[in-house]
Amino acid sequence: MLKYRDDYIAKNGVEPSHKQICHALNITEYDLASSLESLISPMSLYDPIYNDGGDTIYLLDQIADKKEKTDKDDYLALKNALSKINKREAGVLYSRYMYGKTQMEIADDLGVSQAQVSRIEKNAIKNIKRLMK
Repeated sequence: MLKYRDDYIAKNGVEPSHKQICHALNITEYDLASSLESLISPMSLYDPIYNDGGDTIYLLDQIADKKEKTDKDDYLALKNALSKINKREAGVLYSRYMYGKTQMEIADDLGVSQAQVSRIEKNAIKNIKRLMK
């Protein structure tokens, strides 16, 4: 690619376009873009991007998800904990907190009393807390 580029500049006095490079190399524009992108050195999330002598601003500060209020580590810990509790407890928690069902609705779905759903929910929350520590 460099030889083609250098020859083109020597002949025409300007850089070749991406389309011209793709045509000369018989590759797609996607392949060229991927190749050029691979030459960019990655940045660490902890690279400082601004420092005025006071607080340093890091890349992570600028790309943080402002809409998402839960911490990513907490999310992963909760997801892991939910996968470790029994299916009945997880189902009750999903029904209550993801689907907004009442304990009575869940009791009807499971064919148990509302008091039993309350105990299952309480036990599930206790297990989740224990697993997240």
